[in-house]
Amino acid sequence: MKRNLYNLLLILVFLLVSSCSSVPPEKQCSVSADCVPDACCHAAGAVNAPFAPDCSDTLCTLECRPETLDCGFGKIQCVKNACVVILE
Repeated sequence: MKRNLYNLLLILVFLLVSSCSSVPPEKQCSVSADCVPDACCHAAGAVNAPFAPDCSDTLCTLECRPETLDCGFGKIQCVKNACVVILE
């Protein structure tokens, strides 16, 4: 329950800040550690941690899909206050 309340408060703070930013609230960040994959499996994007999907009941395949974060194909970074995936 505390975690849900904390996440709700973070989301509200991001929504307030978003009115001053062109970056959508779910993508806003200050440092790369603020960002996580935007999908449970084969993620190709990134979001701020409070907007991360709940992957607790998810099983993913072990395939390495190109142009995703699979198998080290990319990394997540905060660039100009936005969570982005940098493909390598």
